[in-house]
Amino acid sequence: MMKLAQGTPIKLYDGNGFMGFGALGLETSSAQDAPNTFATFLASAIGLITIIGIIWMVIIIVTGAVGIITSGGDKNSLESAKKKISSGLIGFVVLVSSLFILTIFGRIIGIPSILNIAALIKLL
Repeated sequence: MMKLAQGTPIKLYDGNGFMGFGALGLETSSAQDAPNTFATFLASAIGLITIIGIIWMVIIIVTGAVGIITSGGDKNSLESAKKKISSGLIGFVVLVSSLFILTIFGRIIGIPSILNIAALIKLL
């Protein structure tokens, strides 16, 4: 963004081929680093999705707990709050176990590092 704000042109072609710009582009690295850049991007995306899922689970559990506290003896409100807490916990278990299931699946089919995208691209 600084280059755009300063009015400096962004060089997309260096005579050898087109290249990207920014954090995912290969502005400062060679094309051989593309698998590592892509793997870093995917790892960051998976980590971000996991963090968002954990934050969402905490919000769901807190709202369920507040629902239990404020139910005031109303059975419908109490049951709704319990279902909210249960769905938050189930969602968290699914989120965390999906990474383990994917790793086990990779080992069964013969790719022990299935979450390592750079290693998978090199295998191709």
